[in-house]
Amino acid sequence: MDARLSRMLHLLIHMGRMAKPLTSEAAATMLGTNPVVVRRTMAGLRDAGYVRSVKGHGGGWSLTRDLEDITMLDVHRALGENRIFALGPADPTATCLVEQAVNASLEGALREAEALLLRRLRDVTLASIAADFDDRLAELPDNGGKKGT
Repeated sequence: MDARLSRMLHLLIHMGRMAKPLTSEAAATMLGTNPVVVRRTMAGLRDAGYVRSVKGHGGGWSLTRDLEDITMLDVHRALGENRIFALGPADPTATCLVEQAVNASLEGALREAEALLLRRLRDVTLASIAADFDDRLAELPDNGGKKGT
């Protein structure tokens, strides 16, 4: 399972609430991975114009846009539009007519499902995910109804 989209959404929402840049080391700790993996993954987001990086003391990663201006689809595309579904035909060039019919049916269903998912990703901003977090946090009994990060 490729969890890069989920992990980067998580990280970007945290970054949207931070007053200072997030170092690759701190991001790696947050995500339970290696700083090199963070830098490699963030490079796609940087190249797409969603984050910037500053080297040196006080440096790190920061957003270049507000959470309202970034969608889940934006992040998915910046990460390289990895394959959404692992399903597929056993033999894409099948000579058996039954397998050809199976392949056509499966491919059609996958195209429809992918189109639906991509439309949904386009409609969800990172701000709406952050708002959902705020609502969940406010509902915690020990939070006293306060919103926070």
